[in-house]
Amino acid sequence: MDIELKQASDIDKPYLLNLRLHTMVEHLEREGIFLSDEAHLCRLEEDYACSHLLIINNVTVGTLKFRKLNKQLEIMQLQIAPEYQNQGFGRAALRYLFAQYPDCPFTLTVLKHNPARHLYFSLGFSTYDEDEFEYHMRRPAHKHLTV
Repeated sequence: MDIELKQASDIDKPYLLNLRLHTMVEHLEREGIFLSDEAHLCRLEEDYACSHLLIINNVTVGTLKFRKLNKQLEIMQLQIAPEYQNQGFGRAALRYLFAQYPDCPFTLTVLKHNPARHLYFSLGFSTYDEDEFEYHMRRPAHKHLTV
């Protein structure tokens, strides 16, 4: 798979908002979290400089938002467009990121009923904390591990 992470620009906001609405609303509402379109836009714009378009084999399939913070990498969002889900693109994107930052531990949060949690477990993440809505997960640095 040919993977590219392209820094998102302002022109990408409509695509990313639509992607968020099509991938997150179901999971948020299952947790009892109901957001307006304006609230979704605010969340999209939060730390927007960390947003990247996920391009696989020259096709934009989603977004990966991440930042390096305190010697670890925080995955803030991984969203795959519905028509590209269950094809291994999320797994491939995370493996790509692991290879780019082999010396960094990774952290993320996932909604408790989001099936992506199983993907994260399969890639070496474990739960270290939780709140009302999310599990907090981390994956140690793996300098010599092939994932």
